[in-house]
Amino acid sequence: MRLLTLVLGLLHAPKGVARISTALLYGIVCHIAFAAAVLAMIVAMFFGMSESFGQVPAPWSYLANAALVVQFPLVHSLLLSRRGVQLLARLAPRAFGPTLATTTYAIVASMQLLALFALWTPSGIIWWEAEGAVFVLICTLYVISWLLLIWASYDAGAEVQSGALGWMSLAQNIKPVFPDMPTSGLFSVIRQPIYVAFALTTWTVPVWTPDQLALALGLTGYCLIAPRLKERRFAKRYGQQFEQYKREVPYALPRFSGAKTPR
Repeated sequence: MRLLTLVLGLLHAPKGVARISTALLYGIVCHIAFAAAVLAMIVAMFFGMSESFGQVPAPWSYLANAALVVQFPLVHSLLLSRRGVQLLARLAPRAFGPTLATTTYAIVASMQLLALFALWTPSGIIWWEAEGAVFVLICTLYVISWLLLIWASYDAGAEVQSGALGWMSLAQNIKPVFPDMPTSGLFSVIRQPIYVAFALTTWTVPVWTPDQLALALGLTGYCLIAPRLKERRFAKRYGQQFEQYKREVPYALPRFSGAKTPR
């Protein structure tokens, strides 16, 4: 039904050539960048950040890698602020900027992740590599962590998380409709399953290096702190509904007894 609505919007919207071509262009760029970023992250961390394209000589490589780690949470959080949202609107043609905001945000985030994992300069030091049954076990945990991240992203709204909401709304010439506050699925167990799953992917790797440890510490710190800012926005947007949800569902660690599913 969603696809049919999109096709009808493409065929019948007046003065839609520029709008539709812009929507499709942003959609293609968004999803290619998104796929490239996810692939780069999966592969780079699987090898403990020991395989990448960065070639900055030491000791400057340490500063370059630190900058790569810091730029992601810094810009990612900044773009969610009021000024950040205004900036996102300027990164597309003026008439389409607000509608494309979620798509533009996903493009920027994907490029940030791609830079982080593709441009990292490896230290060349490998502390430990899993072998045999341990290798199988850790790889299984790594896959599970990624599946949890995909699951949580789906629960939060796949169109928003992937950036599809913006360009699909523009193609149909409608205002983006954001999903309700997520409370089902993994969000009924903890309030921040996306951040927790994202952090888990950095710790369930079969190769450990100083690079992977630095990355895991940096991104895990972000995943524990950044949701506090998100919850402030949710408190303003959803009011009592979020406060009730917050009382019933723990922040990051599941509560296996006495938990209630938010209504």
